Amino acid sequence: MAESTTISIRLDATVKARLDHLADATHRSKSFLAAEAIRAFVDLNEWQIREIKTALQEADAGDFAKPSEANKVFGKWRKPA
Repeated sequence: MAESTTISIRLDATVKARLDHLADATHRSKSFLAAEAIRAFVDLNEWQIREIKTALQEADAGDFAKPSEANKVFGKWRKPA
C-alpha cells in the first residue's frame, strides 16, 4: 500500500453532513470517501489537461480534420430532410 499523508480541509456544513450520512450508509470512513473523491478529481483533471495539451500540439502542427472527414461526422447528427 502506498504511503499516506494527512491534510486538513474546510467543508461547508451541509457537505459535511452529507459526507457523514454517506459514510454511515456505505460503512466507510469519511477519510476514505474524501480520499477517493480527491483521487477521482485529480485523475479526471490530469486526463483533461493531458488531452488539451495534446490537442494544442496537434493544432500547432496543423493536424486538423479534412472537411470531408468533418462532414462525415457531422452527417451522423443531421436530421434527414
